[in-house]
Amino acid sequence: MSLAVTDAGGDLFAANLKGALLAVASSAFVGVSFIVKKKGLRRAGAAGTRAGVGGYGYLWEPLWWVGMVTMLVGETANFVAYMFAPAVLVAPLGALSIIVSAVLAHFMLDEKLQRVGVLGCILCIVGSTVIILHAPEERSPSSVEQIWGLATQPTFLCYAALAVVVSLLLMLYCAPRYGQANIMVYVGICSVVGSLTVMSIKAVGIAVKLTIQGENQAEYFQTWVFVTVSAICLVIQLVYLNKALDTFNTALVSPIYYAMFTTLTILASGIMFKDWSGQSASVIASETCGFLTVLAGIVVLHSTREPEQTISGDLYTPLPPKIYWHIQGNGDVGKQKEDDLLPRDFITVVRQDYFV
Repeated sequence: MSLAVTDAGGDLFAANLKGALLAVASSAFVGVSFIVKKKGLRRAGAAGTRAGVGGYGYLWEPLWWVGMVTMLVGETANFVAYMFAPAVLVAPLGALSIIVSAVLAHFMLDEKLQRVGVLGCILCIVGSTVIILHAPEERSPSSVEQIWGLATQPTFLCYAALAVVVSLLLMLYCAPRYGQANIMVYVGICSVVGSLTVMSIKAVGIAVKLTIQGENQAEYFQTWVFVTVSAICLVIQLVYLNKALDTFNTALVSPIYYAMFTTLTILASGIMFKDWSGQSASVIASETCGFLTVLAGIVVLHSTREPEQTISGDLYTPLPPKIYWHIQGNGDVGKQKEDDLLPRDFITVVRQDYFV
């Protein structure tokens, strides 16, 4: 009996180790993709409408596609990691992408990471590490039908419905009004939708793993429901992540996205798989401290944000209609009545780089 328990424990450790290594590799690729994609977004924005204001010119930018392929490699490794390890272990290891993207952005994008910003990154990583160390073990489902049963529990259905409502509110109401000024809008959409993505990706991963082992899961409609949900959520994440990267500093987007996404993923996993039942008060207190540490890191990072200059899509922008001063023909400064000045006669050069 003890030998069987030891073998089971060794198999679990080996599986978790594979998942952890794949998650680390995934984070490295994703961190690099942040930088490459942003350089592509900048090139595309210089030639046309920026992604942050609704443009899709980056789809014709080769450098953006290089970053996209890099991200796909990372996400593929992440997908395989969920086959071996629980979400509470895989998701927090995305902290590595923060370090990679912040360091590369400092050297390649001239997005300076201040010392206080480094402290914010450290707080996020430390807090997430505390969550990992005290996170409960996930019960690994043995079939897609079993996951479907977990996904249709009333508690998780409530979470999923709330996530959908919040995402729609952010996309339809907040994004058009506050998306360009508040980083939490775009990143919030990616994080909330991402928590649903992980749950569906976990189901698809188990289906693929069981199919490889000889138990065909393609014959169950639940498998294709999870595949559809995964595809829809991934597209939404991609669109709004591009908007966030194009609008805000990469060294700020990466940690906030990581912290929010990881927290919501652990929450969704706990609700769906009932991982939080049976924990002691000390473990719950440790998890709470880790969560508060992550939030502190987010606040520190947000306070160090350097606003980027947004470039208007138009070459010229009209001045406000109330103009009283002008230069007369003899070089003297005189005052003119407001009614005598036409707004169309005055323009402001926004893109001075077009002139020599």
